[in-house]
Amino acid sequence: MSQPQITAEVPEPPVLGDKAAGERPNHRWWVLAVIGIAQLMVVLDATIVNIALPSAQADLGFSDGDRQWVITAYALAFGSLLLLGGRIADLFGRKIVFLVGTVGFAAASALGGAAANFEVLVTARALQGVFGALLAPAALSLLTTTFTDARERAKAFSVYGAIAGAGGAIGLLLGGVLTEYLDWRWTLYVNLIFAVAAFAGGAALLAHTTRNREVKLDVPGTVLVSAGLFGLVYGFANAESHDWDHPATWGFLVAGVVLLTAFTWWQTRAAHPLLPLRVLLDRDRGASFAAVLVSGAGMFGVFLFLTYYLQASLGYTPIETGLAFLPMIGGLMVTATLSATTLLPRLGARAIVSAGMGIAAAGLAWLTVLDLDSAYAANVMPPLIVSGLGIGLVVAPAMNLATAGVSPADAGVASATVNTMQQIGGSIGTAVLNTLAAGAATDYLAGKDPTDPAVLAQASLESYATAYWWSAAFFLAGLVISVVLYRRGAPQAAASGAPVVHM
Repeated sequence: MSQPQITAEVPEPPVLGDKAAGERPNHRWWVLAVIGIAQLMVVLDATIVNIALPSAQADLGFSDGDRQWVITAYALAFGSLLLLGGRIADLFGRKIVFLVGTVGFAAASALGGAAANFEVLVTARALQGVFGALLAPAALSLLTTTFTDARERAKAFSVYGAIAGAGGAIGLLLGGVLTEYLDWRWTLYVNLIFAVAAFAGGAALLAHTTRNREVKLDVPGTVLVSAGLFGLVYGFANAESHDWDHPATWGFLVAGVVLLTAFTWWQTRAAHPLLPLRVLLDRDRGASFAAVLVSGAGMFGVFLFLTYYLQASLGYTPIETGLAFLPMIGGLMVTATLSATTLLPRLGARAIVSAGMGIAAAGLAWLTVLDLDSAYAANVMPPLIVSGLGIGLVVAPAMNLATAGVSPADAGVASATVNTMQQIGGSIGTAVLNTLAAGAATDYLAGKDPTDPAVLAQASLESYATAYWWSAAFFLAGLVISVVLYRRGAPQAAASGAPVVHM
């Protein structure tokens, strides 16, 4: 069934005050800086609090069982509301939604930093997720509509992709510094600094867009997709604390799949669909969504379990752990820039993303040889750099093509879909890898003395190696998906300079 074309906004020049697309080109790069700051704030908040959790737990006195909710509350709200946030940006104007999301995220961060008890902290984390679901798709859609020239767009997305890929590692480093030298509360207060810069820049530089009051929000679609995504994220989160056969795990996963299936059906019937299927059905865009999903799951094999290894097995401090990831960030930024600006226009996404998936899988497989005597420079850093090089080749091209060629009216929801895929991928990766790692440790301890420190240390190594192997398997699956789904050759260029999407 064909979908009606929605024109939720009247397209305007990408920068406030521009009279022609190229009249004041330098402003576009300031817009990129503003968007980058906002995106970094949202991405690093998925990991920056992790290192602060032990200190927060000691200060507020909550249990080990409650601890996961500081992380899960953010993921649940963020993951389940992203598509709604993306469509709100399309319907009501990206600038206003960006600014509201920034202010709300800052207010929620201040509330969390000042939390006097566990309940307030979790509420603040959930509110961060709500406003992050407004901010993240608005930021990416602003990037999509601001940079339409192919060469400039490639450079912009190389920066954005580097931030998206490296944000988790930056969060670990910043969280370690703030926790060790200031206080755990500063892992939340620091967002106020990012937010002030993003708000001031956004208010001054972003273009106003007008609301089309004839277009209505798809309320049934919103309810179905939000509930479905909530079910998936909550189900995978429960897999960390329950068995896979527990109703709290499989029940929510099944409910999520059913609701998302119903949502897909409804989108073929709705007059103004929340997620028009034309956004999903392009081959390169669908492949990019899948690549973001798989890489999101696989990256947790690096960030999560290598953090455990460095601190628990090698005795690194939080700051030392964060610094250990810097070579990976460097490698990621190099290949993200190179892939988007040079390689993608010449070789196409199939070759670049597939190669990145394979290189990342090799880096993660290399991590499995780490032991209790491994030296950082000789043993840890080389596979970290290889992993970063591979992830950079995946993230920047995938995010570029995932939003290329969409109409201005759909830019927000396409951007939200990218963020949703990354969030769901991270939830899947966390749940699956934690479960498999815990099972490997239990299997190793069978028949051994569980009170022997040497035995426990080796059991931890077994669990980490299992997580690395399965993370490598995620990336290998991504390699296969990329080869099968992406078109051959370089993307064509439209008259506007943006890559063409073939429907």
